[in-house]
Amino acid sequence: MKYFKRSFFDFNSIYYLAWLSLKAFYLVRSMKKIVVLLILGLSLRVSAQETLPIYADYLSDNVYLLHPAAAGVGECGKIRFTARQQWFGVDDAPSLQTLSYHAKTGNDSNSAYGFILFNDSNGYHSQIGLQGTYAYHLNMGSESLFNQLSFGLSMSFVQNQVDQRTFRFDREVAQVIESNFYYNADFGMAYHYKGFASYFTIKNLFLAAKDGLNDNFESLNLRNYILGGSYFFGEKDVLQYEPSVMFQYKEQTGEKVADINFKVYKMIRNTQFWAALSYRTSFDGSVFGEAQYFTPIVGVNFKKFMVSYTYTQQTGDIVFSNGGFHQISLGMNILCRKRRASACPNINGSLF
Repeated sequence: MKYFKRSFFDFNSIYYLAWLSLKAFYLVRSMKKIVVLLILGLSLRVSAQETLPIYADYLSDNVYLLHPAAAGVGECGKIRFTARQQWFGVDDAPSLQTLSYHAKTGNDSNSAYGFILFNDSNGYHSQIGLQGTYAYHLNMGSESLFNQLSFGLSMSFVQNQVDQRTFRFDREVAQVIESNFYYNADFGMAYHYKGFASYFTIKNLFLAAKDGLNDNFESLNLRNYILGGSYFFGEKDVLQYEPSVMFQYKEQTGEKVADINFKVYKMIRNTQFWAALSYRTSFDGSVFGEAQYFTPIVGVNFKKFMVSYTYTQQTGDIVFSNGGFHQISLGMNILCRKRRASACPNINGSLF
């Protein structure tokens, strides 16, 4: 485990957390401030850790969790909450909770901002983090043609903790309590044209890592390149469809991960029902062999509210449990503005 030589709690906690909160707020005020912080972060030797894990929750109208350029991309501000639990019946199994919000800064503004709070726990290890995003959308279309190029930059602040006090088999191991603080950054671009959507994101830009035990510095490359695309089509009064793909490449290990997804939408009066099926496979460098994941998702959009349920079943060389992964997503759209030209669902909700 890489961490600062000084623990997070070695600082004066109250004043440091106050300073950190103000710093996260000002990240989204202008691109210039974020760029300055990025340059500062590259010049400092900080821990580099991966932040949010990547699951299929981006398919539940939650693209912003994956791509910073999606912040404020639609016509409504979006509040989304997710709760994920893996391997029911297994003690200390991985779990993840996220709370996100993103919106444009004004009715006619090209700028947007977003925040994500997350809690990711796995056994004796946990991460609690805050991500702030600034995005800029360049409108190249008109009222009858949606054509937009977007850029987004995110900064993440994370407390990383190991607490083994509940370990019952070794008293020395049970005394281990470690806590450290690190930050990282993501950069992304997006292009939308009518029903077509595409995203490119580089996650975990920082490379430097410090070993707090011996003060030696080494490269810890956690960069992850993500490319995604989708196309939305069909008749609103019958059925609408959205096939999509997502590809990840992890620079350090050479691992490749591919998602193939398909969504179907059906309007019944003022309610939109939808279902999705996602297939994920990993190859070339995965520590768990060539794992495959099948993920069905069902959801309902009613007026300004959204709810969905996600189930993932793992197959492949190594399967930790037959219990599967379960996730609930809840959402609400606020501050909705005038609808723009026809586009994919994450641009224009079908009910607004």
